[in-house]
Amino acid sequence: MTEQPTRILLVDDQELLRAGFRIILGSQPGIEIVGEASDGAEAVALATTLAPDVICMDVQMPGMDGLEATRRIVADPEVHAAVLILTTFDRDDYLAEALRAGASGFLLKNSSPEELVAAVSVIAGGEALLSPAVTRRVIEGFTRQNPAVEDAVEDHTAPAGPTTGADYDQLTEREREVLQLVAQGLSNQEIATTLFVGEATVKSHVSKVLQKLALRDRIQAVIYTYEHGLASPRS
Repeated sequence: MTEQPTRILLVDDQELLRAGFRIILGSQPGIEIVGEASDGAEAVALATTLAPDVICMDVQMPGMDGLEATRRIVADPEVHAAVLILTTFDRDDYLAEALRAGASGFLLKNSSPEELVAAVSVIAGGEALLSPAVTRRVIEGFTRQNPAVEDAVEDHTAPAGPTTGADYDQLTEREREVLQLVAQGLSNQEIATTLFVGEATVKSHVSKVLQKLALRDRIQAVIYTYEHGLASPRS
């Protein structure tokens, strides 16, 4: 049985950029461009009617911007697409808001074609695109906004008071260890190497962590971990 292609929706108010993304992604085997939108409102509508697997989303657009469109798409139970934010602006506020909105990844538009294709592949496979460098920037943004978390990260302790609750208490010691490595931006393969276990074992641990903490994906796990002062970034 032939594997179904990854369905892509391109969202950008600049037609020339959409054309470039269309050429790069459309030339790849296993990828199908199912539609294009020039603003957030159109993207929200097409996400429902076209059922894409991945949405490549610009941030700054007239009318509804990409961040608000991402929030609405992720919140729609009828839509099962992952959102990859593509932006020209390397700004921490865009990065943090994109992840809070529910995006599965963040990529600059000056990235290479190979990086774009790889990012789509990662997100289509159900993984989150979050490198250690990006993770560190997210952490710095969160800690600047929350002094309690900043103190916790510096002291390698959780903030004073109940911050985790019963859900976190359900995690085993190994699951907590995996959660901290996920929060550092490590891939399943890198975690497997670090813990001297198989990658399938890591995938199982990650799935259980997400299920027990009621988190959607690895990016939400990163946000949860640092908002609760449970880990610190790698130096």
